Amino acid sequence: MTMQWHDHYEAGKLAFNEKNYEVAKEHFAEVIGVKDNFADVHNMLGLISFDENFYDDAIKSFERALELNPTYIDAALNLSIVYNEVGEFDKGMEVYQRAKEAELGDMGTQKAKMIDSYLDPNVKGKVANMHADIGHIYKDLNMLDNAIVEYEKALVLSPGFVDIKTMLGAVYREKRNFTEALKHLEEAVALNPDFTPSRVQLGLTYYVMGQIENSRNEWLKVLKKSPDDKLARMYMNLIEKNK
Repeated sequence: MTMQWHDHYEAGKLAFNEKNYEVAKEHFAEVIGVKDNFADVHNMLGLISFDENFYDDAIKSFERALELNPTYIDAALNLSIVYNEVGEFDKGMEVYQRAKEAELGDMGTQKAKMIDSYLDPNVKGKVANMHADIGHIYKDLNMLDNAIVEYEKALVLSPGFVDIKTMLGAVYREKRNFTEALKHLEEAVALNPDFTPSRVQLGLTYYVMGQIENSRNEWLKVLKKSPDDKLARMYMNLIEKNK
């Protein structure tokens, strides 16, 4: 029995949800060949292209989705993320804001504030993590100045991301900028005292600076909370051997 366009539509959504993207693309191509007015189909195709790192294709798909449905917040959010990924930060914010205003119409500023409070942290968090991922790559390549730039961009968007602040402090330590290293690591510990990697890195910074007792104190605090923490245990053993 020959599949109709709506069968391809349902099969494509199922394949997409199962992350079987090649099959999803085949079904969606059949749908578009008959009915090219489904914004969600173009949004899903955009997500597939983004996952495959075909950013230009992703942008085209999300733009088509918004052309079909100017109030499609999900597509606008996705498009803004891709624009940020390729460095088009102004376009990203413009697209998101335009779609949000279109959805609001004349519902009033109170609703606008509610949508801001709900969506903006999500947008910022996603983009912050993208910058952090790039920072990790630069760090692995020993391009420390570039890593710092990316981590700082991430923290401008999401200053409460303790793991990123910890990485930033560690990179500053590698550059022997102990003032900045201590600043960020101490801030990370203050933000979340239960996040042991921050305290481990703070102790390591003290150790590199020759402040052995300070480093011992930090690692003892880690081991008191997490006795099986391998890094803290290893560093404490190092201190004991050096004695």
